[in-house]
Parts: sequence; C-alpha cells; structure tokens
Amino acid sequence: MTETPAASDAATDAERAAMRHGLDLAARGPLTGGNPQVGCVLLDAGGRTVAEGWHRGAGTPHAEIDALAKLPRPSDARGLTAVVTLEPCNHTGRTGPCSEALLAAGISRVVYAVSDPGEVSRGGGERLREAGVEVVGGVLAEEAEQRLEGWLTAVRRGRPWVTVKWASSLDGRAAAADGTSRWITGAAARQRVHEQRAEHDAILVGTETALADDPSLTARGDAGELLAHQPVPVVLGERRIPADARLHAHPAGVIETGSRDLRAALEALHARGIRRVYVEGGPTVASAFLAAGLADELVVYLAPVLLGGGRLALGELGIPTISDALHLEVRAIEHLGEDLMLLARPRKKA
Repeated sequence: MTETPAASDAATDAERAAMRHGLDLAARGPLTGGNPQVGCVLLDAGGRTVAEGWHRGAGTPHAEIDALAKLPRPSDARGLTAVVTLEPCNHTGRTGPCSEALLAAGISRVVYAVSDPGEVSRGGGERLREAGVEVVGGVLAEEAEQRLEGWLTAVRRGRPWVTVKWASSLDGRAAAADGTSRWITGAAARQRVHEQRAEHDAILVGTETALADDPSLTARGDAGELLAHQPVPVVLGERRIPADARLHAHPAGVIETGSRDLRAALEALHARGIRRVYVEGGPTVASAFLAAGLADELVVYLAPVLLGGGRLALGELGIPTISDALHLEVRAIEHLGEDLMLLARPRKKA
C-alpha cells in the first residue's frame, strides 16, 4: 500500500515529520502480546509537538491515551491534532475505544497512516468524521505497512506471522550421519536464536523433536537466565508428549495441537491472540510449512563446516523442476562469530 495523492496533499510537513517520529515511538513497544506497535504525536495549531506516546503492550493504555495523559491538563487537548501510526480503534477491549477518547478530549484533527484491519476494532476514522473531526488517512502508509507487516499480515489472514528457522552446515546438513547436531553453530548464533524466540508469541516444534530432544524451548540470556518474555511452546502433531516432559514446566505452559493440520493449528493459535510464531521443528516441520506456502519469513543459520551425508535441513517441498523453485529475497545477513545468519522472505508471485 502506498500513500495516496489525497493523503499526501492533505498532510502538512509537520504532520508528516510527526508521523515518522510516531513510527519510531511505536518501535519502542513490544512485538509480542497480540497488539500492534503504535505511536502517537500531538501537535498544536503551529505544528509543534506538545505530547507523544506509544503502546507498551496488551492491557496498557493505547498510544493516543498515553499521549493525552502527558498533557499538563486534560483541557489542553482541545483543538490539537493527533498524528497516529494506526487508525484509532473503535471498540472496547481491555481498554476503551481511542476514537471516543479523542472525541472527549476535544481533538479537532486526526492524521493516521494505516487503516485498522480488525473486524471489531476498525472504524475509528469514520466515527471521528461523523462527529465532526477532520480526519486524514494513508499518510506515510507504505512506511507504516513495513513496520507493522507482521501484525497486519496476521490480522488480515486470520493466522499468525510465521518465521521458519533452521541451522545447517554450509552444505545444507542439519546433522551428521549419526544424527548428532549439537552444536553446528557457535555460541553467538545460538544466543541470537534465543533473542528471536523472545520476539515471538509462540515457538513451534513437531512431536518428533519434542519426543526425541525433550527441549525446554525457553528464551534465555547469555548467562542462562530466562528472558522477560517467554514464547509459549506449541507441539504440532497427533501424539501427546509425556507427563514428565520438560515442556510441561515451561513458564508459559504448553499447547499441544493434537493434529498435523498446519492451517487449522495456525488459526487456533490466532484465536488465542498469538500473532507471531517461530518454527523450530526440524526438517519435517520446516519443509511442511514451506511446501504449504505458510512461511512468511526464513531465518537460516549457516556454519562454515561440511558434513555430507543425507541429513538435509529441508526435505521434500513438492518442487519437480527448476522452473518451479521457490525464490527468496534476502533481507539481511549477519555475521555471528564464524557463522552467518540469513533473513529471507519468499518472493511474491507477479
């Protein structure tokens, strides 16, 4: 989505600058928890910033409310312009509707970047217009879409954003001939994995991995300490894990799908408020997500070692000929000690 000419013409330079700052404010909020990252800047008639705020996670004040609360007096909001990175919500959840809060405060103009796609929460812009507030949408929409891509994708598709991760040797092997795989990559790469786990709502493995490895699937720091956010572990498959499995002691609990149906599992996770899933389930599960077209992002850790043999990091993808290859767009490359991390996304078909 790009900014429409109407939005470009209707927004002032000060509002566009405030929107860019609002996007930076939004990034201070958590990626996890089911809610979007949102920033808000309040401007006076001269285009000067008088207050700003951002959303700090589910159950906390939304960005608009956070910004309004920073004014010296509630009456100071009258006549101000609210610049918000996402259309103000129009529903009551853990907090009240931001559209009504802006109306009650006396905000006279609202500028936002992206329309809220939620079936329940959308409509705040129209509510404000009906009440006589001047509303401009679509300002810096493309930048906001990129910042909110994971959350927007989850809400629009009704299933979480899926990151598929694997680690392999340079020749694409996930393990040696005898099945050993600890550790293909070094300490820096393994720590980066823990940081990425903490950026997701859930971490998914298959029953084969859960039964064979008995993993803890926690997100840990350099010293082995638990990080502040712990993704809930999800075990995909029909078999149950044993009562004494380490996953039952996970601080976030554990979810067992009882099915190998990927789409059904993702929809069920979405219904629980899970918007970001980190798939770490080994070659079988990783291949299944890719073959089904359900991988939004790939994180591949490459170690400068050669293993040979048949323990490939990926299995069958249903690609019979080279012309059907799944083409990727590499978004980032990181050096982590001697290892490399590649962040890539499937190319969109024309």
